[in-house]
Amino acid sequence: MKHLSKEEFDDLQKFYRINLINSCTGYKSANLLGSISKEGVENVSVFSSITHLGSNPAMLGYILRPTTVPRDTFKNIKETGLFTVNHIVKDLISEAHHTSAKYPEEISEFDKTNLEQEYKDGCKAPFVKGSPVQLICKYQNEYNIKENGTILVVASIEDIYFNEELVSDSGFLQLDKGGVVTINGCDGYALPSLLDRFEYQRPKK
Repeated sequence: MKHLSKEEFDDLQKFYRINLINSCTGYKSANLLGSISKEGVENVSVFSSITHLGSNPAMLGYILRPTTVPRDTFKNIKETGLFTVNHIVKDLISEAHHTSAKYPEEISEFDKTNLEQEYKDGCKAPFVKGSPVQLICKYQNEYNIKENGTILVVASIEDIYFNEELVSDSGFLQLDKGGVVTINGCDGYALPSLLDRFEYQRPKK
């Protein structure tokens, strides 16, 4: 097994190091965040850092990279307080990944891709049509991570929409039934499949 120390991987060529460090921590969630500016410009962008923070109350968070350059999604969320989270499916990966391109804030990524927006139940932020799991989230707080200049954005989950064929009697959403993908590194998309589920584990007697 190859071994690299911190001193060694710090000296690697930039993009090799980025790919290595982004993929060494494992598979990540693949989501499109939908938001809208106060001027009414829609935004949709791919994120791989969304994580569960708690179920009661229902909370999630995502990591925002340093705001040394414009971050339109974050700006929109701060202005309106709302955004949507949309799971990416295998048929949308090319279009979803293109939303990582840096367009000016007055240009909507919906206009530059084949992704379609949809609106539900008075939510001002757009959803991504065709996503089998969609969430409405409300901004709650942010925490600066001084070690690298990133920000942890914390939001409450206000509404959940999902295709009914994904849910079990216990409330478990089996995402592989909907073709939901995961992200490997910065730009690799994989299609996972459920291997098994286990009961709540207790110490052996």
